[in-house]
Amino acid sequence: MSVVIVGGNECMVREYKNLCKEYNYKAKVFVKYTEALQKSIGSPDLMVLFTNTVSHKMIKTALSRIRNSDTAVARSHSSSITALRAIMEEHS
Repeated sequence: MSVVIVGGNECMVREYKNLCKEYNYKAKVFVKYTEALQKSIGSPDLMVLFTNTVSHKMIKTALSRIRNSDTAVARSHSSSITALRAIMEEHS
């Protein structure tokens, strides 16, 4: 299973990936807007949007890439590891 995390803190990328690994998810994390965001999202099982630390352009790009798929979308205003853990618990 795979998860794409959009937003969050740059220093927490490794912790986000390790937490997802605990729940048997392979994670891709995008904290800054790059062209790779448009090409690398693919079709994940879950998309997490940390809305406090992400630009509107990144959210629009990420949501447009998964519009016609069965991807679950979880939004959190907080980008803490505890918030991500709660999302992973809910979707596991």
